[in-house]
Amino acid sequence: MRIDIITVSPELIKSPFEYSIIKRAINKGFVEVHFHNLRDYALNKYGQIDDMQYGGGAGMVLMIEPIDKCMSKLLAERTYDEVIYMTPDAPTLNQQTANTLSLKENILILTGHYKGVDQRVRDKFITKEISIGDYVLSGGEIAAAVLCDAIIRLIPGVLGDETSALTDSFQDNLLAPPIYTRPSEYDGLKVPDVLLSGNFKKIDAWRHDQAYNKTQILKPDLLDE
Repeated sequence: MRIDIITVSPELIKSPFEYSIIKRAINKGFVEVHFHNLRDYALNKYGQIDDMQYGGGAGMVLMIEPIDKCMSKLLAERTYDEVIYMTPDAPTLNQQTANTLSLKENILILTGHYKGVDQRVRDKFITKEISIGDYVLSGGEIAAAVLCDAIIRLIPGVLGDETSALTDSFQDNLLAPPIYTRPSEYDGLKVPDVLLSGNFKKIDAWRHDQAYNKTQILKPDLLDE
């Protein structure tokens, strides 16, 4: 998989890709991640990429020309399965979306900044818009990093245990059940006996019941789906 990210602040987004699971995925060749500084496509020597919005109002808007130059260059080099814009006024990222995107070959992500981007960018280039929640960030870089993390960890071979991602919360519209590790008792707090029984049929049933009950209490809307 290849992921290209267009950003006003590449230094802000690079850090999450330099550690842990994502770094190992990159080093092992499971994914390529490329950052493109929008200011390299600025309109003038002052690095202008934004301007005031028509009709008045607070906040600067990313202009269409620099984005067009950058995207047109990338689109001429390869075909992208999705061109994604990170924005709070879009459908919220969920596990099903991450699953689908993890099967793609090439993804291009545009991160917003300031007040956002000229609507014509969204009309002309964007094939999918994604939010990570009903709140506003200073820019889309952190949101893009969240999306990439959710996608990359699902690529076969990235996680040490192939089944690990399949048992995560939301994969079957249930939250994950409680988990425990050694010691079996600590400060009077004990691990449930069933997990120590060695009876995997009972363990699976217990985990399912716990996951269902937890979901019913914390996120009952998932059960409706």
